[in-house]
Amino acid sequence: MVAVPSSELHVTTIDTAIGTAVDLDGDAVGTDPAQAETSMPGVVESHFQLLVDLTDERGLFEHVKGKTREDRLGYCTDDNALLLVVTSREPHDPLAKHLSHLALNFVLDALDDQGRFHNRMDRSGKWADRPRTNDWWGRSIWGLGTAVSSHDDASVREMALKGFESAIQQRSQSARTSAFAAFGAAEVLSAIPNHAGAKALLSDASSVIPHARSGAWEWPEPRLTYANAVLPHALIVSGNSLEQPRLVDRGLELLAWLLDRQTRNGHLSFVGLKGEGPTDAGPSPDQQPVEASSLADACWSAYSLTNEKKWVDGIRSCAAWFNGDNDAETFMFEAGSNANATRTPVGNDTPRTAGSVIWNHGAESMLAYISTMQRFA
Repeated sequence: MVAVPSSELHVTTIDTAIGTAVDLDGDAVGTDPAQAETSMPGVVESHFQLLVDLTDERGLFEHVKGKTREDRLGYCTDDNALLLVVTSREPHDPLAKHLSHLALNFVLDALDDQGRFHNRMDRSGKWADRPRTNDWWGRSIWGLGTAVSSHDDASVREMALKGFESAIQQRSQSARTSAFAAFGAAEVLSAIPNHAGAKALLSDASSVIPHARSGAWEWPEPRLTYANAVLPHALIVSGNSLEQPRLVDRGLELLAWLLDRQTRNGHLSFVGLKGEGPTDAGPSPDQQPVEASSLADACWSAYSLTNEKKWVDGIRSCAAWFNGDNDAETFMFEAGSNANATRTPVGNDTPRTAGSVIWNHGAESMLAYISTMQRFA
């Protein structure tokens, strides 16, 4: 792997330290990324315990200082909605079931009677913002839809469906927000095929995503920004659910372009926080775990429809990114840690050194890791 010059790169990572992976029996192995197993049975389950450590009776906390949970900074719906997504996918895991109930209650509490969601709750349990239809609206619909399709508790499914039907009163003109909502609508249609509201939301959401450009820069936006894979992913699931093959093909073509664009020297090199345009050369600083989970989700949907090996390879590359096959040649997790995996915000003035990482110990990164490994399983 090509070395990264000093001051060019750091990667945001999860958990409490680097350098430990596990073999298929759950035992620790060496710190060389080449020795690490990408498939890690039991790791997802053990990280549900770390998520439990980040919760109280209200929901999942967002921030931490060092290894100490910063309860005083409160909670956000964004993270609790994603918690509902990943825990609803694991209906037989006792910890996941416990967390899914917390997440569902939080998301439903955030919902107002017009279908909008609050995002910020303070430590005392009071909402600190006005309800809106930003990304957390879309992610909440995604979480509720996943609970409808995948949770094994009938009461949870019923409550989630009611919340979903209230939330889809609204629409967003943001492509990413609409993409998140489309995932939830597709989940509902997988369980209730004739749900008119879910079909209408999918149709509207897919229309918000711009068309691909002509030429070498095929991306439908001037720059790649964040959670980029959600755009082709939304086209794929919308086209499949609405029986529009051209929409599916458009999504698959865009996803293939993105996967190729973000592959460097045989591994994934994600767009960082500052984004990337046609003339920008990588590797990018501040690469985020959410890029891996978004791409893994998209590749999983693509493989489910096409059975093409390249999408399995894409999922493997996302999992391998966490295992050290990345620009920093650094593990993004420590398996078996008993410490809290909580999030430390990083400012723009953080020093960058070659192969360095930022210990992003929090909910968002942990959820991205779990989601990626669920798709790899």
